[in-house]
Amino acid sequence: MTESVEKKNASLFQIVRAVLWSMLGVRGQKGYEDDIAKITLKQAVIAGIIGAVIFVFTVLTLVQLAIKHMS
Repeated sequence: MTESVEKKNASLFQIVRAVLWSMLGVRGQKGYEDDIAKITLKQAVIAGIIGAVIFVFTVLTLVQLAIKHMS
């Protein structure tokens, strides 16, 4: 018999915070365990993709501004 484990819903802030810590590569064991207990894989993947897109656009914008001001 399989037991279904229902996860508590994580808030948007908790998901964003977990993804940002993951991108930095710094996360304590307790925080990691809390994230696993609350955040689903689907939430983490979607937040990670959105975070990566925002990061890429930010870097591209900063590079364009730097190039524009150097000319």
